[in-house]
Amino acid sequence: MIKMIKPVVNASKIMDKYNTVILGLRGVITDGNGIKQDVVNTLINFKKQNIHTVIVSNTAQRVESVIRYLHTNQVPLATLDAIITAGELAHYQLKSKLNDFANIGTKYYRIGASSYHGVFNSLTDYQQVETLAQAEFLYTEGVEDKTDTIEKYIPILEHAASLNIPMVCIGNDTSTYLDGEICLGAGAIAEQYAVLGGRIITNGKPDVKVMAYAIDGLSNVKKDKVLVIGDSLPTDIKGARLLGVDSMLISKGIHVNFLGEGYIPDVAKTRELSANFDANPDYVISNLRW
Repeated sequence: MIKMIKPVVNASKIMDKYNTVILGLRGVITDGNGIKQDVVNTLINFKKQNIHTVIVSNTAQRVESVIRYLHTNQVPLATLDAIITAGELAHYQLKSKLNDFANIGTKYYRIGASSYHGVFNSLTDYQQVETLAQAEFLYTEGVEDKTDTIEKYIPILEHAASLNIPMVCIGNDTSTYLDGEICLGAGAIAEQYAVLGGRIITNGKPDVKVMAYAIDGLSNVKKDKVLVIGDSLPTDIKGARLLGVDSMLISKGIHVNFLGEGYIPDVAKTRELSANFDANPDYVISNLRW
């Protein structure tokens, strides 16, 4: 049975069904160029309606960094119940050496972006090295430049795969925002490494454990009252499906080149693209607005 996808112009039209919202950061609260007033108004109205609101982001930034960003951009932090980031989770996993992070070593070679350093802050056991020959694992949190293509990284990935060292990838996004434009995400680098036979260790959405953690401890929360709002079918919407909750796709996010710029979203195109990821949203809205 094909799931019906309902177009939405204003989130207020459907929110009487829900008491908890899980929001993405990039593509939902920020469009890569800043935060729109419509989004701030929506967060304020969520609070007025006593709707739990949790940000879950695959960004490599630590939570403290996201809080500073939101505060600087005049987002009322009192509207949020919690913020969870892949960077914060990675910091904890590296520090605790849990599960997949237990035996990867301490010397890492960074591939791609170096804009965020918070993941390794205070982790004195770990050392960034200058050559692959010195490395015990690879680390990536995104591309160096918004114009980068995956071909740029293939030679270093092939070399690393030949050395049989694992890769730690922060977040699973294959596309994201950099300097206000859609570009390759860290997940694309990790996917290519896996194709080459490399072992990858990722965290963040759509991992059901992360999605479940987002609502753990909130009062009065039942799955039929939870709505995930995100711009990524393979992370946000698939994460909602794995958790067993409803979801709403932002069409003017990372899929905008396919879904279009329309104020009223194109349901047929949304259904077509969703089929590629086995992750159909319940609703589609062009941008988050109350």
